Amino acid sequence: MAAYRGFDYLLIDSQLSGEEKLVRQTTRQWVEERLIPVIKDCYNQGRFPSELIPEMGQMGFLGANLEGYGAAGMTNVEYGLIMQELERGDSGLRSFASVQGALVMFPILTFGSEEQKKKYLPKLASGEFIGCFGLTEPGFGSNPGGMTTTAARDGDAWVLNGEKTWITNGTAAHVAVVWARTAEGIRGFLVAKGTPGFRASDIHGKLSMRASVTSSLSFSDCRIPDSMRLPGAAGLKAALSCLSQARYSIGWGVLGPAMECLEVARQYSIERKQFDNRPIASHQLVQEKLAWMATEVTKGQLLALHCGRLKDQGKLDFAHISMLKRNNVAIALECARMARDLLGANGIVDDYPVMRHLCNLETVKTYEGTDHIHALVIGERLTGVAAYK
Repeated sequence: MAAYRGFDYLLIDSQLSGEEKLVRQTTRQWVEERLIPVIKDCYNQGRFPSELIPEMGQMGFLGANLEGYGAAGMTNVEYGLIMQELERGDSGLRSFASVQGALVMFPILTFGSEEQKKKYLPKLASGEFIGCFGLTEPGFGSNPGGMTTTAARDGDAWVLNGEKTWITNGTAAHVAVVWARTAEGIRGFLVAKGTPGFRASDIHGKLSMRASVTSSLSFSDCRIPDSMRLPGAAGLKAALSCLSQARYSIGWGVLGPAMECLEVARQYSIERKQFDNRPIASHQLVQEKLAWMATEVTKGQLLALHCGRLKDQGKLDFAHISMLKRNNVAIALECARMARDLLGANGIVDDYPVMRHLCNLETVKTYEGTDHIHALVIGERLTGVAAYK
């Protein structure tokens, strides 16, 4: 296959600044040189390429759109372009970066004390420390407000009890951002690796997101000092604001595999010959699929770019992000399915990235709010009526 060049049918690059293009090209080159050579084996082995974490920190990928404490301070469009290129490599790598930046660094920066910021943020930005985000529970995924994990005051400390699951980076994390129910409502806490009563274990048997660490966390009379409470994190709204940051990165990220699946299918259809030695690209049914993919990817690019501009202006709302995440994941997943179809039997082998992307995107459709939940967020914005129950 020819070298990957991205996809720009509608000349959307004309709307990007020179700095934005440079950020994208630098990330694309890093992915091509450092991730692509190893990701097939990592996926097959069920291993996250942790050796790349320090490089991601050096490149400014971790918390790229955050300011200060070692973060790169990029715009949200530049951050989105980084996520797009990382996920073109693999959803597992983009998930790592999303969790590190949006779900760990963001809440510490937004809700943490100055002491917490100075202690954790520079090391998280460099990749020296890894973080995870504990919200989802075995019995509560789409309804995080039903959480049963508790934190009870005991003098100048808190005692945590409960369980979290489907936690990206869980066993690798040096610190966990954990949400628990208290007598004063839902609050956020930092729990350091090695704290007595805190245990993390990996989830095995995954057929998707195999190049990603996915874990369960348990807390059994886990005692932490009040200095590890995030002082500004009060109520479920604080936790959901973190999810909005992560969902934004997903809306950009999935464009990477969508564009790659389209390009792989396009090249393959030109090179693959059947019936009188003609390329299958000469058939109308094939061109119709390619046209659908190109149109939907282009619409997804425009949606992501406009949301990025709104976010940089401070105008992006969580309901806007629901549309971005829901639409772009859906079209990326369908692009992967169509590409798999166009490649025939070759679509399921790891000589091509299509099936890996397809399997990963099935998970991306579910996490950080399912397709159905985001439809209800949009529906509530349109009607003023909440239909969650």
